[in-house]
Amino acid sequence: MSAPTQQQIFDRIYLDYADAIDGGSLAEWPGFFTREGVYRILSRENHDRNLPLGLMYCKGMGMLKDRAHASANLNVYAPRAWRHLISNMRVREERGSFVASANFAVLETIEGKSTQLLVAGRYADRIHWDGEIRLAHRLVIHDTNLVPGSIVFPI
Repeated sequence: MSAPTQQQIFDRIYLDYADAIDGGSLAEWPGFFTREGVYRILSRENHDRNLPLGLMYCKGMGMLKDRAHASANLNVYAPRAWRHLISNMRVREERGSFVASANFAVLETIEGKSTQLLVAGRYADRIHWDGEIRLAHRLVIHDTNLVPGSIVFPI
């Protein structure tokens, strides 16, 4: 069996990230980031206009762990299941690090209700790789300003 390609290695972080959230393993979520990692959720409209206001902002491991803990243990919401669909993953080297992107859609099933599209958009990432692959910066850009329900978990 041959060694994985660079693209396969980068694909793995996207797939493992989605599996952790979809599987309810939110305690694992901060581990996908560097110690100083940044996570933001922003509408495409605000992104295109360089407006910083978004749905979620975490900077550093402390904030990431706090968000994961709150999502898993403190927030009150109806039982639900999420399924990430990720496509068109791209990665390129740029000034000693890696820039990556992918399209995503998240389906949500709330107990007793039909499955619906919760949110769609793209990830714009800066990835750090020094033997281990970690997100240094994840910008989640959702396509619409109208997100049904609420975003209770990281996307």
